[in-house]
Amino acid sequence: MSEKTVVVALGHKALGTTLPEQKLATRETAKAIADLVEEGTRVVISHSNGPQVGMIHTAMNEFGKAHPDYTFAPMSVCSAMSQGYIGYDLQNAIRAELISRGIYKPVATILTQVVIDPYDDAFGEPEKVIGRVLNAEEAEAEEDKGNFVTETAPGEYRRILAAPKPQRIVEIETVRALTDAGQVVIAAGGGGIPVMEQGINLHGASAIIEKDFASGLLAEELNADTLLILTSVEKVSLNKDTDHETYLGALSAEEAQKYIDEGQFAAGSMLPKIEAGLSFLSKGENRRAIITDIAHAKDGYREKTGTILK
Repeated sequence: MSEKTVVVALGHKALGTTLPEQKLATRETAKAIADLVEEGTRVVISHSNGPQVGMIHTAMNEFGKAHPDYTFAPMSVCSAMSQGYIGYDLQNAIRAELISRGIYKPVATILTQVVIDPYDDAFGEPEKVIGRVLNAEEAEAEEDKGNFVTETAPGEYRRILAAPKPQRIVEIETVRALTDAGQVVIAAGGGGIPVMEQGINLHGASAIIEKDFASGLLAEELNADTLLILTSVEKVSLNKDTDHETYLGALSAEEAQKYIDEGQFAAGSMLPKIEAGLSFLSKGENRRAIITDIAHAKDGYREKTGTILK
């Protein structure tokens, strides 16, 4: 019987925000990953990068202002940098945790590019906020450069980017080879580095791919058995933050779509997780998507808790 494969999508809580927070958070996250390895499953990990890529983007832009001879770093480069430094902490923490349990298994981070469609409707409606707060003069300068900005508070502006859907993972065969060889693999961090195909070349795009959709695509292209989305809650709920809030256990695709149509899940929060799970289920048989938190990762995988889509 072949080993099962699980793609674990780590949310913000699994990584923290600052460098010291990330060091501490990844140690706790590594325990959950090691638990899954001990289940006898092949583990592939994707992760968010919201605070990290924002910090890198701001730092690189401020550096460019202070040193005009240096070119501003494009968003694709900032995404690549975030994959590197998050992967560095994450793979070292997982490696150490595995060794402490007597498990000698390589852990590798793959710099991962994800192809997007240049004609995706998202480019006409950017929505992902990035970078520091700008004043009116700075916001106007960004617009003069062709960038989109939005007013987040009176007199305060932020740059916004498109969030196109992922189409294809460029390094999928590398991820597959390492996974088949028994390694723990970290890939498609932050939704992947967004790239557009131009002939034989790949060109970085000024965009941020929704990491839940990228995680779902990663699970789909690897033909994984389970997509395990680890977020900040043990279970998905209906009527959230009301007196009638109820928590969901087992959930069919039909029920999930009904709740989506009713507007039960918030955009940019639980909605993309449910949609990614449904897309993953629709592309194969005998699959499941599980949504829970880090503390219940193993129990969620065992279907003892969490919201389970089948």
